[in-house]
Amino acid sequence: MNKGLLGFFVLVVLLFWAMTNYTSILHKPINGFFNSVKNSYMQTLANIQESIDEHFFQAETIQTLSDRIQKCKKERLVMHQLQEELHNIKKLHDANLSIDPRVQLVRAVSYEKFGNLNHLWMDVADYNASKIYGLVYNQNVAGIIIAKENMPLALLLRDPKCSYAVSIGKEEAPGIAHGNNDKNIIVTFIPTWYNIEVGDEVRTSGLDNIFFKNLKVGRVVSLTTSQGYIKAVVKPYFTSMTNEYFYMIEKTK
Repeated sequence: MNKGLLGFFVLVVLLFWAMTNYTSILHKPINGFFNSVKNSYMQTLANIQESIDEHFFQAETIQTLSDRIQKCKKERLVMHQLQEELHNIKKLHDANLSIDPRVQLVRAVSYEKFGNLNHLWMDVADYNASKIYGLVYNQNVAGIIIAKENMPLALLLRDPKCSYAVSIGKEEAPGIAHGNNDKNIIVTFIPTWYNIEVGDEVRTSGLDNIFFKNLKVGRVVSLTTSQGYIKAVVKPYFTSMTNEYFYMIEKTK
């Protein structure tokens, strides 16, 4: 490159620098151009990062769902085997047992009255007002459903009118659980000859045809004896008062 051409390029660079720093007419559009380039660059990086995150999130979700499917397949096989064993037992003993448990997903519509969080109007398909139904949330007892004005009304487990049969501890001591309008519930009519202790787990007995057997209710926190029976105060597992969806037990057997 000859000296004349080199000098020309140096002059152009100096003029460009001078115009961008001292000429207000050119300063604004040039800055705008470079800001536009930077914004496009940052947006492109953000889009790339979002695509990467979405890809890995989808991969993680797919893996989680795949694991769940495998677990369900395994449990289905186990249930199939149990069904076969039950069938064989029935056949061996020439039994005519009818086993057809049913559950239904139901939705809370509204409180019956403001200020009473234990009463919920429920949306139930094919409701039979002559029956009492068990209400379950995450395999824990949440309450019962009764008829009021021929409509399904849920009494959550802290309501005093919410009662059902339970068993307590390793000896499966029988009792009747009901609410107490308090954070804990009460189990009454427990025979004194049973050995139960604080910390024992309370589960449904299934003898009331409201709940399946061995659904979790809570744990004993204190015991008293009166009039030939033991009374247990129980801390329930179900605590949320704002759930919208529950499972209703339509048929226990």
